[in-house]
Amino acid sequence: MPFPSKRRTRGQGGGSESSRAETEPPPQDPAERARAICLRLLTGTPRTRKQLADALAKREISPEVADEVLSRFEDVGLINDAAFADAWVESRHHGRGLARRALARELRTKGVEPALIDEAVGQLDSEREEETARELVARRLRSTRGLDRDRRIRRLAGMLARKGYGEGVALRVVRQALEEEGESMEGMDALGDLEGLRGDG
Repeated sequence: MPFPSKRRTRGQGGGSESSRAETEPPPQDPAERARAICLRLLTGTPRTRKQLADALAKREISPEVADEVLSRFEDVGLINDAAFADAWVESRHHGRGLARRALARELRTKGVEPALIDEAVGQLDSEREEETARELVARRLRSTRGLDRDRRIRRLAGMLARKGYGEGVALRVVRQALEEEGESMEGMDALGDLEGLRGDG
């Protein structure tokens, strides 16, 4: 009877253990485990190399293994920080109206290299950024009616400041919008810089 023990081993293995083994790499193979972690994180959501490296570190994947796996993912195009940065700028500028300064800050937190950040935010020229600022103010203008002029200026300029617009652009856009409504801008320059406006919601 040479085969019964083999039959028993098969039966004891069961289908669930086999399928689980196919989806979960054995713990003794760190590279396979790292690849599985990265693929799972990339499903439906692009991520930067730094984000994936941090995730692997939290799961105690060695730096050497992580670097090898992440470099391979870059080689085949599954990680592309330049494309990530370009898409982030396009999405966040159109969706949230964020200016270059705010976009660069967000990309830095995601570990994108400075040169790639500069290239991505360079998609937005000053004219396009100012036009977006005008659109943001136009959408918010009605909700400030009834407030005194200085309060309106602080509310609108503060909104732009929080989105990364510089003082010059913010105050110029707000001034023009209020002038078009008939507000007098006399004495506006006495309001000071935008640093104190960021918290004025």
